[in-house]
Amino acid sequence: MDSDHNYFRHHDAGFVPGKIVEKKFSFLGDAGPSIQDLGHHAGYYSLPHSIAARMFYFFFESRTSKDDPVVIWLTGGPGCGSELALFYENGPFHIDDNLSLTWNDYGWDQASNILFIDQPTGTGFSYSSDDGDIRSDEEGGFAIGNGLTNPGVQYPAYPDFALDSGIISKADHDDISELIPGCEQAAKTCESQGGDSCIAAYNTCEAIFGSILEIAGGINYYDIRKKCIGQLCYDFHNVEKLLNLEEVKSALGVGKDLEFVSCSTTVHEAMTGDLMKNLEVGIPALLEDGIKLLVYVGEKDLICNWLGNSRWVHAMEWSGQKAFGASPTVNFVVGGANAGSLNSYGPLSFLKVYEAGHLVPMDQPKVALQMLKSWMGGKLTETKGDN
Repeated sequence: MDSDHNYFRHHDAGFVPGKIVEKKFSFLGDAGPSIQDLGHHAGYYSLPHSIAARMFYFFFESRTSKDDPVVIWLTGGPGCGSELALFYENGPFHIDDNLSLTWNDYGWDQASNILFIDQPTGTGFSYSSDDGDIRSDEEGGFAIGNGLTNPGVQYPAYPDFALDSGIISKADHDDISELIPGCEQAAKTCESQGGDSCIAAYNTCEAIFGSILEIAGGINYYDIRKKCIGQLCYDFHNVEKLLNLEEVKSALGVGKDLEFVSCSTTVHEAMTGDLMKNLEVGIPALLEDGIKLLVYVGEKDLICNWLGNSRWVHAMEWSGQKAFGASPTVNFVVGGANAGSLNSYGPLSFLKVYEAGHLVPMDQPKVALQMLKSWMGGKLTETKGDN
């Protein structure tokens, strides 16, 4: 570790690829454990194969055992900081309106050593002194929560989900469904040609989603039970207030001139073409190697809804495809209550979480923590969750 905590944005000759600069910190002041005992870290990793990109991360040691598995959390968007998950979903703390923090009883640091990364470059506190480092690709993961993984399958599911959820009428459904063949063809062209064809495919397929939103009015497309409030359909301004305080930046080792923004429009626009890429293509090889994949989806999410996710998971070609398709749907029980429906075969599991939107750990924190524990312990299919 390096003790130099100067992270000001500038062209510097001191950029060393692979270098980690880290601080231990506490958000709790004198009210909590010592900084050493707390095991909370923040730092920068200087990215190899970049010009001058530094990736910011939070690392929280497990509250239970240092031997717990390591979980790496990457928020999507693309371009949204992982601090949204940290403070509103599954991190150690919840943030109050007065910017004070309270312990999250269902934080995933109860069962893991968890790493939250701001990615790609330009997201959250991750930055570069060279604009050439703004990324146009994203890392993949082995657990996918309410993701857009195979757009060519998921976009055509929008009208069916919206009809089944009572958002649109049958007549609306039939009209909007006429856009599906064009979307499917555009997605195939994107897959074969890439480049500008993927941006064209995004615009073509977004017409399906946009048509539904026009009918639905001010619906929160991350949770159809709610109204959309603000640019992100949720009010996340408290995390921006907190992380832009000078004393907080200083404690984290972040330069004064770096402004934290929940979601970067610059990064999102740079990655628009990537939104239409089929990211499922690399998954079968992982499954064949026995690497576990959990796809979990909140049932009330519209934008990355359970129906579209279920369709790409079932359509994925691998040696266990037929057996997975024939697998029984079982209840996922937490604390004696039915919390979701689960299909599993071999290394692949698909869990639909009841009464949750796009942000499953925020809407169903107890269920999400039990899901994590059960999956990491290889016991997800044992449906009797902890009380």
